[in-house]
Amino acid sequence: QVQLVESGGGLVQAGGSLRLSCAASRRTFSTYVMGWFRQAPGKDREFVAAHQWSGRSTYYSDSVKGRFTISRDNAKNTVSLQMNSLKLEDTAVYYCVANSRGYYRNSYKGIDEYDYWGQGTQVTVSS
Repeated sequence: QVQLVESGGGLVQAGGSLRLSCAASRRTFSTYVMGWFRQAPGKDREFVAAHQWSGRSTYYSDSVKGRFTISRDNAKNTVSLQMNSLKLEDTAVYYCVANSRGYYRNSYKGIDEYDYWGQGTQVTVSS
């Protein structure tokens, strides 16, 4: 089992920045694909970003590309999401996710690709 614990959410004005962090409990974290999803009120959960250690690949949704940056520190078992130029539509609960296989069966955007989820942290962007 892997536990994922998010931190860093909060309230920020539009145009501002926040940094989310996720701590993983397992030392084999380094081989996992790590990522972030989010869910806004009344909407489906959606992919935000992911980092695949093999190949050092990163993936972003079109809505956050150029504004958000995902990074990881395998020595500390952490993954972070730096969010800049935040918009009202970025308001959501953000979930840290992990894919223990280390690769995707279909698409990095698929919810079922990730077998571990954190509890979520609220990000609220105000005008």
